[in-house]
Amino acid sequence: MCEDDHGIGRRALFVTGAAAALTLGSVTFASGADAADGDGIGNGDGDGDGSETRTVRGTLPTGSPDFVYLPVEVPSGVREIKVAYTYEKPSVPAGTAGNALDIGIFDQRGTELGGKGFRGWSGGARTEFFIRADDATPGYIPGPVREGTWYIALGPYTVAPQGLPYEITITLTHGEPGETPDPVYPPARAKGRGRAWYRGDCHLHSWYSDGRRTPAEIAALARAAGLDFINTSEHNTHAAHAHWADQAGDDLLIMLGEEVTTRNGHVVALGTDPGTFVDWRYRARDNRFGKYAREIRRSGGLVVPAHPHATCIGCNWKFGFGEADVVEVWNGPYGPDDEVSLADWDSMLVASVREGRDGRNGRDWIPAMGNSDAHRDPDPVGTPQTVVLADDLTREAIQEGLRAGRSYVAESKAVSVSFSASGPKGEHAGIGGRLRVDRDDPVTVRLEVTGAPRCRARFVTDQGVLHTSAVLPVSGTGTVEWRTTAQYAAYVRAELRHEAAAGPLPGALAAFTNPVFLGR
Repeated sequence: MCEDDHGIGRRALFVTGAAAALTLGSVTFASGADAADGDGIGNGDGDGDGSETRTVRGTLPTGSPDFVYLPVEVPSGVREIKVAYTYEKPSVPAGTAGNALDIGIFDQRGTELGGKGFRGWSGGARTEFFIRADDATPGYIPGPVREGTWYIALGPYTVAPQGLPYEITITLTHGEPGETPDPVYPPARAKGRGRAWYRGDCHLHSWYSDGRRTPAEIAALARAAGLDFINTSEHNTHAAHAHWADQAGDDLLIMLGEEVTTRNGHVVALGTDPGTFVDWRYRARDNRFGKYAREIRRSGGLVVPAHPHATCIGCNWKFGFGEADVVEVWNGPYGPDDEVSLADWDSMLVASVREGRDGRNGRDWIPAMGNSDAHRDPDPVGTPQTVVLADDLTREAIQEGLRAGRSYVAESKAVSVSFSASGPKGEHAGIGGRLRVDRDDPVTVRLEVTGAPRCRARFVTDQGVLHTSAVLPVSGTGTVEWRTTAQYAAYVRAELRHEAAAGPLPGALAAFTNPVFLGR
């Protein structure tokens, strides 16, 4: 085994048009012919089986760039590359970030932002990975290990005051490469019910990123949760796309995507074309997000900022909402950050009305959705779930319903709502629609509920909460009506809230709808 010390002094700092990056000195190996002849085995470089190993050690200081690249000179004739790494996690004072180091790899095509060199990312979920033509560790892309400079990508997520000492071990195995299988993807449609309400969960993680469940386990849980569709959303990799086809069926539409996990917030690429990879190596100040949002849409997907007020490091959304198609305001079991996200979204609705972006002039308001973000047991799949009125159970129809805001969010399959507004001459509009009435015309808002025992209904407008119902009976079934005018309320949306504990805060959500806009 050959060792090398890549201290921070041996570095080249460069800016790629995104976050600054650090490139370390190259790691070199014997040529394929030399390795095959056993060269180096006697001095500890080889293992006697056509493989060679190098170990690199170094330390990253506090304030390191977002990404550190370790070049590896790969000779010809390599069948497999394997990487293992460790790093120290010293104790730190309370309130101080400790060490967390992510890892991934780019091949000989390079690390250019948005380029073709990406071959996988596992973040901090794994301590080792391999790539060869016929197989790869989950999160990584199988394919030939071609000659050239590969780059191990390190992401120092947080660095302790003492620094981040690391050790990386690279093993190249020589031999025949094997064949790369052709990917098979799930179909873009399932057997639907025509125009109907379909339930889905569009933010899920399997063992292809930092989840612990297999695609088969997730699909089984989705069916048990009453879901009609799901969207795969692994962190910063599309490696799972080719592993979901067996789980799709007439009863479950499986869309493909990615959770683009930047240092300034996460965005779900919802329903992209199979095999689409979206780069994540930029911050808000780099002014690059718009480019990749447009890439998501060009690939047939929706741009969905995820958990925008989550408190984890790097999770808080800082890119603005100008590129958003939908925003995820409810993420997993309802909590304080979801309450802030809901209030922030409601403020965006008010701004949409004020600025004429509420559909009157062909410009868009931003609908809301909810997803589970389930990773592992006991995270429930389908809590919450988004219920969409779509023309059929196809990728395009579900996306069109989400984009139009014809949807509501429920905590489980047990909760169903019907929400609409009607005018004095038979005018009618449902969720996401516009009731075209004069400003002074009387408007009746109606909410029908099932599956929400001991909950209260609230009607929220651009002026705030204007009506709260009595507690629904233990059966969870009831109807709530309220009368208003378009002059008094520019939009109305409904919330179902569980009974609150003592105090001024409302109870947790059981469901909420996108708005119905009022007026011409």
